[in-house]
Amino acid sequence: MKIKSIEALRLNLPPPRSQTPPRPAVGGPSPGAPLPIHVYPEFSRKRGQHPGDVMGEMWVRVTAEDGSCGYGHTHWGNFAAPIIRDCFAPLLIGRECMAIEYLNDLMWRTSQRFGPTGITSLARSAIDVALWDLKGKLLGAPVYSLLGGPCRDELQYYVTTSNLDWAMELGFSAFKIPNTALHTDGTAGINRLEDHLAAARDKVGADADLMINPVMAFNVDYAIRVMERLLPYRLRWFEEPLMPWDTNGLVELKRAVPTLPLATGEDHRGRHAFRELIESRSVNVLQPDIRWTGGLSETVKIYTLGEAAGIQTIVHGGGAMAAGQHFGMSMPESPLVEWVMWSPAGVPLSEAARVPGVSAPVNGRLKPSDAPGLGYELRETDFLPWP
Repeated sequence: MKIKSIEALRLNLPPPRSQTPPRPAVGGPSPGAPLPIHVYPEFSRKRGQHPGDVMGEMWVRVTAEDGSCGYGHTHWGNFAAPIIRDCFAPLLIGRECMAIEYLNDLMWRTSQRFGPTGITSLARSAIDVALWDLKGKLLGAPVYSLLGGPCRDELQYYVTTSNLDWAMELGFSAFKIPNTALHTDGTAGINRLEDHLAAARDKVGADADLMINPVMAFNVDYAIRVMERLLPYRLRWFEEPLMPWDTNGLVELKRAVPTLPLATGEDHRGRHAFRELIESRSVNVLQPDIRWTGGLSETVKIYTLGEAAGIQTIVHGGGAMAAGQHFGMSMPESPLVEWVMWSPAGVPLSEAARVPGVSAPVNGRLKPSDAPGLGYELRETDFLPWP
């Protein structure tokens, strides 16, 4: 079955009709969580307040010659769409849609001169996930069956949020909280962060898994100071403290504070970047984002490298997207999936905005759709062309 078309699209769904009014407190990551650019005070720490921070979700539809469609999505669509339109679509149209490994290799090889990572990786991710969705539909099987079949009865979730009360009320028992400090904040920032984490540990209790995510906000020296201060709070992992290129810095962190597990990977692109992490033994948990690192195919390769080294793969943001749910259902060394809580406190997850066909966890657990492909319940009329 040949590929007929590859389109960049924008999902255009009406807002959800919630029957439950939100509470005054709103869940989700803190609006003050810093990113690397915030070393410059001119940029607000609120989301969406500086160039490059607005991600712009873009969908891709791959259509086969019989009219069957597969869907994938990524972010920073304004940057990624031209690569799909001008490079990848002309390269792949007319080729066998089931040959996913071959199609991925074509995209990877043709991008070597202008860069296979970064924005190119985002574009390839969306196409790859759409190809898996299409393959499942053509074969009449859920994607987790194509990946080897289920290895567990249901997925176990952790939640990323600043509203722990609401998360606990929803039945979650593992939690990741946002960071409050940047390395330029000095000792005052460390003190503030410790108070933040101490309050979280008191709230969730001694037996709950608790994590924190600096999102590249530290340098090596500051990260060591923070890690040493946070040791008493028994974190399951300390996430992405450094920029993705600083593998040597992660090695230094591991050497300095060996008993605090490190996780990273959402801003690493492709298996070669993860191979460096694995070979250096610099992390305890790999966190590729399926929408950014090269797609489901690339994430499976990253998982295989990690599994061979005894390192777990827990995909970034995976629990809210269909591909992440199917990946987690089929990979034994992927024991958790992440739910990032963007919806208002007080509104049940079943009433919050979701892609049709993608379920939300109940009491921190979920079984993915067993419909063919990724289980999306999307219609052609749900999309508009990408601007």
